[in-house]
Amino acid sequence: MPTIFSKIVSGHIPSYILAEDENFFAFLDINPLKKGHTLVIPKNEVDYIFDMEESAFSGLNAFAYKIAKAIDKTIVCKKVAVVVIGLEVPHAHIHLIPIDSESDIRFSNPKLKLSSDEFKSIAESIKSNL
Repeated sequence: MPTIFSKIVSGHIPSYILAEDENFFAFLDINPLKKGHTLVIPKNEVDYIFDMEESAFSGLNAFAYKIAKAIDKTIVCKKVAVVVIGLEVPHAHIHLIPIDSESDIRFSNPKLKLSSDEFKSIAESIKSNL
């Protein structure tokens, strides 16, 4: 059964897409910790990020690098954090989260409630900086 992320890649579940190529996909997290919180995934379903082939792992990180640079240009923050947990969805993914302090990446923090228009505006702004 396809993961929720595979359903997003295939377009069966709508998302706020930032970028994609033949192997990777980046989209806004719909339950963000901070504005600009992004998920970067391989299109190929792999549960555990360290089960990826080395070339795919390197490619995922290179793709995430470009997205993080665009987030940093778009969202006022001290840094863009890179977080890999891998327990919540059985599909390898990287969280890119604009932060001002370490507490900004506590996944127990309340999630932001953003409107569709806010998500669209954030996505368009980040895409314009890619």
